[in-house]
Amino acid sequence: MWSPPPVQSTRTRTPFRAPALTAAVAAALALLLLVLVAAPWAPLLSLDTAIARALHRSAHTEPGFTEANRVLSDWVWDPWAIRALLVAVVVLLLRRGATLPALWVAAASALGTVVQQSLKSAVGRDRPHWEQPLDTAQYAAFPSGHAMTATVVCGLLLWLLGRESVGTRVWWAAVLVAAFSVLGVGFTRLYLGVHWFSDVVAGWLLGVCVVGLAITSYERFSGGVPTAPEQRSPGVRS
Repeated sequence: MWSPPPVQSTRTRTPFRAPALTAAVAAALALLLLVLVAAPWAPLLSLDTAIARALHRSAHTEPGFTEANRVLSDWVWDPWAIRALLVAVVVLLLRRGATLPALWVAAASALGTVVQQSLKSAVGRDRPHWEQPLDTAQYAAFPSGHAMTATVVCGLLLWLLGRESVGTRVWWAAVLVAAFSVLGVGFTRLYLGVHWFSDVVAGWLLGVCVVGLAITSYERFSGGVPTAPEQRSPGVRS
């Protein structure tokens, strides 16, 4: 009797394509941006300067909003505060016996820091200089450490959450918080006048690249398949 050929599960055929492709595209764009900054390419520098001057003027006319950005940038979204959140999650995973994902996200975060600091040293880009600075920052400008750290940590935390059986509302709430944090911290660095626009974009792109590589390498190494958050029908409580 004829029987249909076995259907190969898409869960085993294509688990790595999306994060791997995302990492490749982000890496290519980050490399292009690096070349343009190092060149230096005049149109990009003009754009950076125009954005920096416009935001700096605005920041001097809105002291209350400027102070709120300073608190968010220097405390809430400070790289060390964000890393502390990841450390807490790593400890929780270790206590639950999830040793491999715990070590993986810790290693990915460390890799992101190494890449970030290495590029800062190699490029050596100066930060914006102002007669009346609104905030201070140390070391070179490219890429933005705040933007890259937030992207790496939020991306890794979303990946870990996606492996859990969480409800749709919980998942999308986490996505919104992560997106607001990543975009928000980039804006604060620009508004306070301590980074160029291309620094922040490079931080975002490199962060996406690190997260994509971490997910792809973990799934290949562990033989697992990334799971999406559990889909629930409307009206079913999470």
